[in-house]
Amino acid sequence: MLRRSGPIGTLIALLVCLLWSPASASAADGSCRVLAPGASAAAERAVEAACAQVAAGVWYTWGGGHGAQPGPTYGQVDPTDPASEHDPERLGFDCSGLVRHAYARATGSDILDGDASAQYYTHHAAERFTAAQGTAPLLPGDLLVWGTSRDLHHIAVYLGAGRMAEARQSGTKLMVSDVRLDGDYHGAVRIDPGPVTGHVFRTWGTGVWTKAEPSTASARVYAFPGPTTIRVQCQKHAEEVTADGYTNDAWSYLPDYRAWVTNIYVQGAAWLENVPACTF
Repeated sequence: MLRRSGPIGTLIALLVCLLWSPASASAADGSCRVLAPGASAAAERAVEAACAQVAAGVWYTWGGGHGAQPGPTYGQVDPTDPASEHDPERLGFDCSGLVRHAYARATGSDILDGDASAQYYTHHAAERFTAAQGTAPLLPGDLLVWGTSRDLHHIAVYLGAGRMAEARQSGTKLMVSDVRLDGDYHGAVRIDPGPVTGHVFRTWGTGVWTKAEPSTASARVYAFPGPTTIRVQCQKHAEEVTADGYTNDAWSYLPDYRAWVTNIYVQGAAWLENVPACTF
């Protein structure tokens, strides 16, 4: 190896020190913290809360973090994963449990209770990003998801600089990873912890599918596992539906799902009060 000494070597060393920024150092050494500017104060607090759990060496545990209140819990055995046999002995988080905890600590409110799908489709969304957009528009605290619109199976907290904090899988501890844009990366959502704007309603029933178009024959987008708070943008008369003893031709457009649901399963009048008609 060529060894430099004297004034030239000293000058090179000084230049290296000046050009080596804290952000690049933290990205390289695997530390967990906010790695880019521009995020809201709440989003930065969520990153800090997630990173505190990473720094503490907390375990991934299947089902962890989904107790009555946000925070680590003992997990369960995932019947599809032999590596989860010790999860009931480990106090920790699964992926959505970590996200729930991070934003509860950041906001003082349990705004992201639920699994990865429920968190991505939250009515607390400020903005959404597609897989094709990559990480370029993302800010620290944004939530990245993997899977399909019908089944989002993983979620992580973006740190910036192409890095994320995640509870990845049984047998590992919470970690910092490079963002994985290959495979089934679905996109990301930015959280707005403030008051929800728009027309907010509650669904009823279980396994109620949202649709790509206001038609029962249209492609399924996502099924509500149970009563869910939704934000309705507008409604329109379309295909008549009969279900659970009701008949209605009104459908509501849900911007957080980019999908439709029959008004039969929205609590309220058959034609929702104060909600405008769709112009599309």
